[in-house]
Amino acid sequence: MEMAPWREKVRQICSSRWFEIAVTVVIIINSALIGLETYVQHPIITTIQAFILFLFTVEIILRLIAAKSIRAFFKSGWNTFDFLLVAITYIPERLVPNSSAMIVIRILRVLRVLRLLRASKEIKLIVTVLLKSMTAMFYNMLLFLVFIYLFAIIGVGLFKMPDAEAMTQEEKARYEEFMKVAPNNPVHSDDPYGSLDEAMFTLFRVMTGEDWTDLRYNLVTASEYGVVKAPTVVITLFHVVWFIIAAFLLLNLVTGAILNNYQIEKDKQDKLERCGEMEIPEK
Repeated sequence: MEMAPWREKVRQICSSRWFEIAVTVVIIINSALIGLETYVQHPIITTIQAFILFLFTVEIILRLIAAKSIRAFFKSGWNTFDFLLVAITYIPERLVPNSSAMIVIRILRVLRVLRLLRASKEIKLIVTVLLKSMTAMFYNMLLFLVFIYLFAIIGVGLFKMPDAEAMTQEEKARYEEFMKVAPNNPVHSDDPYGSLDEAMFTLFRVMTGEDWTDLRYNLVTASEYGVVKAPTVVITLFHVVWFIIAAFLLLNLVTGAILNNYQIEKDKQDKLERCGEMEIPEK
């Protein structure tokens, strides 16, 4: 079934370069005004925002007309995304039952800034790749949780500071001397391996590279003062092995999954573009 001439004209307008550029400019202006509204409230800004909302609505209507059908329009994730962001803006504040819901509505309206993600084909490709990589990242996260849980249990067993109430006078004296020499474990958490949850956060901190060498040096000092029983070589080996596994292996698995999906989507997009160029319409 052929598309009506006027709808074909609308489709050509929506697929034109100047239309995409115009929409992108409007999105950028809208995003800038949303940020400006956090500093100042002015009727002119409100009026411009209302006009921009009108332009967004016209854009959605044109894209809906240009689509083969309503189903085909909403089959595109980007079209659905744009439609919802614009539709949310039309929710009247007087219909919102309470202040908490109003805050949610306002946050959702601010999400119009996310329309910048469709500013270029490359950005849209990256977002598509990230969404398609979610499954791989989920299983990578499960693998990461298994390793961090295992190392956290080992860390608690090896490096947990002794209970102050159970210390002898000699142990307490050594502990106090150690705290004078190396108090920052950090200072708000004198025992980074004091519990399973704290140990897991400590290992996450090590993975980010945040002062993990200082953590190792403090534990070495604690070992020298007899506060923890683990020898220096065990402390060093534990943290180096964890850093290698977390920072180099586990994170690279995520990177590899994203790059693989990026290449697949890029090849798919290039193939579609080549097929489009090969199609020569005949009258």
